Amino acid sequence: MENLLVNCVERNLSQFMLTNAIFLCERLLAEFPSEVNLQLLARCYLSNSQAYSAYYILKGSKMPQSRYLFAFSCFKLDLLGEAEAALLPTEEYVEEVPGGAAGHYLLGLIYRYAGRKNTSIQQFRMALSLDPLCWEAYGELCSLGAAEEASTVFGNVAAQRLQKACVSQRINFSEGETIDQLTDSDKASKDASLGQTEHVPGENQQDLKIKQLGPDIPPDTDKQRNSSSHSNGWDLNTPSPVLSQVLDAPPPILYKNMRRPAVEGLMSVHGESRRKFVSEEVSAEAPEESRCRRSARIAARRKIPMLQSYGKDSHWLHLSPSEPNCVPSLSSMIGKYRIQSSNEATTSGQSLSDIGSSIDDEDNSNPSGSSPDPCSLNSGISEVLNLLKLLGDGHRNLLMYKCQEALLVYQNLSEKQYNTHWVLLQVGKAYFELQDYFNADSVFTLAHQKSPYALEGMDTYSTVLYHLKQEMRLGYLAQELISVDRLSPETWCALGNCYSLRKDHETALKMFQRAIQLNERFTYAHTLCGHEFAALEEFEDAERCYRRALSIDIRHYNAWYGLGMAYLHQEKYEFAQHQFQQALWINPRSSVIMCYSGIALHESKRNDEALKMMEKAILTDARNPLPKYYKANILANLGDYHKALKVLQELKDSAPEESSVHALLGKVYKQLELYDKAVLHFGIALDLNATPSDTVKIKACMERLIVPNELETEEDL
Repeated sequence: MENLLVNCVERNLSQFMLTNAIFLCERLLAEFPSEVNLQLLARCYLSNSQAYSAYYILKGSKMPQSRYLFAFSCFKLDLLGEAEAALLPTEEYVEEVPGGAAGHYLLGLIYRYAGRKNTSIQQFRMALSLDPLCWEAYGELCSLGAAEEASTVFGNVAAQRLQKACVSQRINFSEGETIDQLTDSDKASKDASLGQTEHVPGENQQDLKIKQLGPDIPPDTDKQRNSSSHSNGWDLNTPSPVLSQVLDAPPPILYKNMRRPAVEGLMSVHGESRRKFVSEEVSAEAPEESRCRRSARIAARRKIPMLQSYGKDSHWLHLSPSEPNCVPSLSSMIGKYRIQSSNEATTSGQSLSDIGSSIDDEDNSNPSGSSPDPCSLNSGISEVLNLLKLLGDGHRNLLMYKCQEALLVYQNLSEKQYNTHWVLLQVGKAYFELQDYFNADSVFTLAHQKSPYALEGMDTYSTVLYHLKQEMRLGYLAQELISVDRLSPETWCALGNCYSLRKDHETALKMFQRAIQLNERFTYAHTLCGHEFAALEEFEDAERCYRRALSIDIRHYNAWYGLGMAYLHQEKYEFAQHQFQQALWINPRSSVIMCYSGIALHESKRNDEALKMMEKAILTDARNPLPKYYKANILANLGDYHKALKVLQELKDSAPEESSVHALLGKVYKQLELYDKAVLHFGIALDLNATPSDTVKIKACMERLIVPNELETEEDL
């Protein structure tokens, strides 16, 4: 009865019949109370988004897997202190952090959101050392600015660890396959032995269930059910092909004759060979008893316990966000090496006992006991790690805001990998940080067309459309996202950007606050709230929102920039300069931040430093007209009109339709007593729809053209 109920619960979980799984698991626990069955019920609750229920039933549990599930429940409920206590070793249970790499990764997230950056970095590095394919841990290290080069993390040490893991996991699974080949009398003793080993500390629950249930439960379903997404929210069209060049860089190479993926190679070696053995054994129709004896003989010869579990560290918690994750995990790419035989048996209607009969033949062909065809295994591991090196280099460069370098790295990917949603999002964000909004628009459009159901990164996409003043397309995008998932913070950020573009800042603020209600750790939503409060000139509330964003992610440079702008509008120039410096320390290649830092320096009467900062901003991005304009403004205020005129003439050629440029030109010509040219440029500025405040100033300047300079009291334009 117990095995039947467990089997039904696991099957319901794999088929997402969650309420039915909870109902049956409650019957199971009532009839057979044990901590392992309690863990199964907790998994049902967590899969059904009932973290509070899992929290209460697991509180006080001692087994490692129970502690891990309890810690995960606490994390979902934002009880970071209890989650930490459940994972850390104590006098009561002195073993290591439960869950292996997943436990260390979860502990790293707990420390990060508790503001303990250095400790969280240690935990993420520990998770990577235990499982080199724990990509989320590397992504978190990149977000914290503490990631090592990808070639180091995914190098030879990682390859050796994966080789050992793959070989050991395959051997253990092969031994586990022989369990269901026992006779009825042996199965009775097996059930008794399972009952004795169910509660052994350190035993993974999934492993125990697989040993009981055989082929009905895929080994990776538990990992998939326990995975969840956590977004830490990194912030920041015309439908056209992706513009994959970086300024003048060449487009990515498209490989026509692609090599077969590493996983495919592993499948062919360890799948086809096993299928061949199965067909031979089935045709031979070996008696059941002989198969049982052969299985027992294999176990005795290898001296491995028949009930030995496998892959205790083969899965981890996937919680992240900010950054979407299309990189295959260990169980889906390399771990298939050990589960392929089970999958083939299930799809072809064969039983595990049929597959188990091939082990003896494999043992004869490979007397040493090593995994067959190590060259193929090594090749697969090498290809997976090389892929992660490229993705890791690109992701690290992007989060260090070396955007052009990141784009060049992504161009080295194959066509298949480049045209995936996650990579296209990274490329779009790189163009966004470079303020190349047209290319960013093209890439985000392609990503959205390929995966219209994916919402990650759509907040940044909506910001791109906001900067391009694409009001109609932004509204259409918001409606699309609502139809996909109205409970996603990205959806409400897109709606907020839509209203903000219409200058309806109060409604936009409500949209961004709704996004925060859905995910309090969505950093970008807090920053966007700050921008709307600043637009409404409610600077205290804006500062509060920016600081809340920084409490979640200290490297969110947009919040530092927002604080600087708020102080700049309040004429607190020294405070503003400090905030801009903090933003520049994180993103040292932003010409916009450099420009406003120069403005703060100028207002603080540090004109030499301000001019140097403007020069640096111009060299960083020659296409950005803002630093050139403010450089000319500073020169004009210092009385160096000839240099200011030279800068403005260059700027006029690159931005001929900017009214503020013509207004400043008129002012400079007036100071040089070239009144005809001054009137001409003042008139052009008025024709280009200057802002109401600028219009008043321009008209006042035109009325005083013949008034002596010493009698003028005009304000700077």
